[in-house]
Amino acid sequence: ALQKALQKVVDKVDTQMSTWKPDSDLMRLNRAPAGTSTIVPADLAHVLALGLAIGRASGGAFDIGMGDTVQAWGFGPQAADVDDIRAAMASPRRPAYELLEVSDNQVRKQGAITLDLNGIAKGYGVDRMVQTLRSYGIKAGLVGIDGEMYALGLRPDGEAWTIAVELPDWERRAPHSVISLQDAAVATSGDYRHWVTVQGRRLSHTMDPKHGAPLMSPPASVTVLAPTCAEADAWATVLMVVGPEAGIDLMAQQGLSSLFLIRDGTSGIRSKACGGCFT
Repeated sequence: ALQKALQKVVDKVDTQMSTWKPDSDLMRLNRAPAGTSTIVPADLAHVLALGLAIGRASGGAFDIGMGDTVQAWGFGPQAADVDDIRAAMASPRRPAYELLEVSDNQVRKQGAITLDLNGIAKGYGVDRMVQTLRSYGIKAGLVGIDGEMYALGLRPDGEAWTIAVELPDWERRAPHSVISLQDAAVATSGDYRHWVTVQGRRLSHTMDPKHGAPLMSPPASVTVLAPTCAEADAWATVLMVVGPEAGIDLMAQQGLSSLFLIRDGTSGIRSKACGGCFT
């Protein structure tokens, strides 16, 4: 029964927020004309509102309105398209928080915008799984979807859950370090799992909202600890975009902990931490 309940909430998030399913609620919203209002499910409305709030708090570094750019560069269901790439890079872009209004379950588009929630929806799926576990009276567990995780309570031996931070390596999977976690979420964004190669250069799947293109010189990875996995997921994307200097200031403002892993031509990987959870 628990397994079915967990699968149900994950399927629900996917049905509402997928950009790979033409009939998802998000894609239905994307097809709605500018200037119109659309009624959406409560979960989708919540994630949209959270995405807009983080977008505003990050000065637009997290932008859920980058769907056209993501598709243009070939990180969606369709292959990359040169004309679409040129269009994405050429036109100035208003951030999603200026173009979208969310009020309860009603969403109004003030202008043309293509939404993409891949930087937050997976983390929200983890949060919904945690809620489901709690509804079944379960007080301890480690919940994850790919690299987004939530540590609920403590392990059976009374210790915190141990989670590896992956070494940002394109060729192999190995741990860089290990963190201990209790009743908190962790998410990692990096340049080493999903990329396109352009003129012999690897370009990360994380988009730069200012330029309508993949990040050119991002950190190798950023790991963020936060109260919810949706927040950790989104803020990890923010820090990939803004980099360690501005990112550490942002994390201090938000009261969150982060770990940057940065490629160094002489020593391989160096780290830079912010917050008490990373030392």
